[in-house]
Amino acid sequence: MDVSSYLMMAERQKYKARFTSKLPNGDFLGLTVWPGKSDPNAEVLTIQIRRQGNAGWETIHRVAIYRTSDGRYSLLPERTPASQPAKTEPVGSDDSSESFE
Repeated sequence: MDVSSYLMMAERQKYKARFTSKLPNGDFLGLTVWPGKSDPNAEVLTIQIRRQGNAGWETIHRVAIYRTSDGRYSLLPERTPASQPAKTEPVGSDDSSESFE
């Protein structure tokens, strides 16, 4: 692992909560709650459907929602495929999982 990859991993934010559930077709549905970048009381909710592909885990579809600190919600624009590389680790090791910070 090169230094830039290590620094990028160290700069990543830790999620507040994560829930996953295995769908009947083998895909995983996941919900992750992230802290806001500029407002620590805001949150970003991401909902994803992921599956194991030939090149590792790939995101089939993703929706991101921003919640302001005063409780207003808005849909964030979709990411371009080039900006979301597939992760190599599984979403969950069993049918469903959850975690909190």
